Amino acid sequence: MTSYIIEADGGSRGNPGPAGYGAVVKDASDGQVLAEAAEAIGVTTNNVAEYRGLIAGLQAALRLGGEGASVAVRMDSKLVVEQMAGRWKIKNEGLRPLAMEAGSLVRRLRVTEWTWIPRERNKHADRLANEAMDAAAKGLTWKAGGTTEPGALGDTPARSGASGAEGPAVKASGATARSAAASPPRVAQQTDLLDAGSAISEISAPAASIAAAQQRTGKGTGWRPPTRVATSLLLLRHGETELSLERRFSGRGEVELTPNGLAQAAAAAERLSREPYRPDVIVSSPLKRARQTAEAVAQRTGLDVEVDEDLRELDFGAWEGQTFTEVQRRWPAELAAWLADPETAPPGGESFASAARRVQAAGERLIERYEGKTVLAVSHVTPIKMLLRLALMAPLESLYRMHLDLACLSLIEYYADGPAVVKSFNDTGHLRRG
Repeated sequence: MTSYIIEADGGSRGNPGPAGYGAVVKDASDGQVLAEAAEAIGVTTNNVAEYRGLIAGLQAALRLGGEGASVAVRMDSKLVVEQMAGRWKIKNEGLRPLAMEAGSLVRRLRVTEWTWIPRERNKHADRLANEAMDAAAKGLTWKAGGTTEPGALGDTPARSGASGAEGPAVKASGATARSAAASPPRVAQQTDLLDAGSAISEISAPAASIAAAQQRTGKGTGWRPPTRVATSLLLLRHGETELSLERRFSGRGEVELTPNGLAQAAAAAERLSREPYRPDVIVSSPLKRARQTAEAVAQRTGLDVEVDEDLRELDFGAWEGQTFTEVQRRWPAELAAWLADPETAPPGGESFASAARRVQAAGERLIERYEGKTVLAVSHVTPIKMLLRLALMAPLESLYRMHLDLACLSLIEYYADGPAVVKSFNDTGHLRRG
């Protein structure tokens, strides 16, 4: 069953000439607009602009639905539709990198159809593309809602795609209009479950464990003396729950791991019980899904589990247990405000800014208390992302640019006389071993 419909378009006034694209994501069940994206992209051809519109639509759908979301793609570009469907060859080498970028996004989704539609049925995306080009012609930047504001297009944040091109302005339905320069795409849901996906690489060994071994042998690496010991913070996200399967907001509510979640926790525990990962300390969020995951590691390592209240997930208030679409329908204004401002909390819930303060305090306590050791912190999407972005000295908005899988591992190293270093991110190699 298709969950989302992507309609995308692009155009060039001159071919090549000043160009732009537009994309809209709709709920397949009722046609409700869930996200819009548009951008002026300088001087290029119609086909390049059309591919850029497709890429923006795929990115927006991925942020809305996560890995494996079911989407139908509809465009009035016969060339793009047929090439992406594999029915036409790509003869223009200039389009091949864009097709490859689109293909990498398609592999993270489940595309149920590639359909050519006449231009009159693609008016929404066409309008967005023209609004972006009109704004650029006046020296303005397109923003959600069809309005513009002064600003150089080059000030927009870069998209995460392979092309390295500048990012579009994106809005969730009902959102306050904002330029891309003022805010990155906010369609991504910062919930405990809407991050699901595939693994990346093998995690780096914690420096504290390596340094301890060096001290036993009296040998250094040749780069730094053996007395330079880091405090290593291993960050483990809990395993799967029923709410994560159903892609529902999961904050302070108590849910247990599914059988698959318990297996994920066991796989992480087996990995962490071996050198060089073996932790000296295990600290967990108080929520049951995190404690179950932490206890699996404790059983393999013989360690006790400490509980830190500040490692709990964000409080989603009235949205707890709801899907993103359900929230969008019942609280459109509140959701728009939440997506636009990290200081805004869900009804009866907690803001990202507030969560950042308590998570930062928790991280500082752990680093001070367990200096020179390897600490395993078992937590949730929001606290883990907070600790990573603090280590990178990144703004709160960077939360929307990170993806964490269930039962994934990340690693931060802290040096007393130097900066924090992120050594590994979203590693799920332990879940893929036969």
